[in-house]
Order: sequence, then structure tokens, then C-alpha cells
Amino acid sequence: MRPPWSTKPPGRRPRAVPEDIEQANLMEWAALAEATHPELERLFHIPNGGQRHKVVAAKLVGQGVRPGVPDLCLPVPRGDWHGLWIEMKSATGRTSPEQREWLEFLAMQGYATAVCRGWFAARDVLLAYLEGRFKA
Repeated sequence: MRPPWSTKPPGRRPRAVPEDIEQANLMEWAALAEATHPELERLFHIPNGGQRHKVVAAKLVGQGVRPGVPDLCLPVPRGDWHGLWIEMKSATGRTSPEQREWLEFLAMQGYATAVCRGWFAARDVLLAYLEGRFKA
């Protein structure tokens, strides 16, 4: 059975797979790929986004949540980079000004950065980074 987000309603474009599903797919792949790339065990998500109750949001801001921080970090140096930061997007998603600012800042600090549309793109970036083939 095909998942509901991949079906095409008659006369309409198919809906993009939501970003959170794409990211979950990537993390599932990364767990399996740890056998050949053990560094992927260190890939983690920064839970900055999402809808929250105002009290919870205020508490998180007090604890250091910052708008625009990329979704994923791999704190593993490769080549000239200190680590890799990935902003996940759906096929139709767009980066916010805060996200673009963070990505630019991190790149200036010596990190590899990428905006990935879907988990296949993120997988390709991770493999290129870990294998020394990543191009900024």
C-alpha cells in the first residue's frame, strides 16, 4: 500500500512528502549505514522548529533555542571542515532569512553546510562529505 502523501489526487499535483517524514527517512537510512560509516552514529537533530504552546516556546527560548538553526549536525571533521550542518526541506520548502543567515555564519566558521530537498539529497551530501567528495 502506498503512503497517503505519495498518492496523486485526480487532476492535482502530488503533495510533497513533509519535511519531518523526509528527515525520519534519512535518520532510518543513517542508522543502517553506520555499518559502513560509523560516524553517522553522531548525526543528530536540533529540535528548534515546530508549533508549541506559548509557555513551552518561552521556556525553550530561555534554554537557548534560536530561530533558523539548521536541522541536522554531523560533528565530524573532514578535510578543511569542522563538521557538517544540513537544513532539510521538502520538495517545495523554502529557507527562511534566519536559516540562510545561520548557514552563511556556519560556513564562515569553517563548517560544511547544505540545504537538502528530501532524504535522498541529504544521503548523497552525507556520503560525499564522509568520503571527502563534498563540494561547497
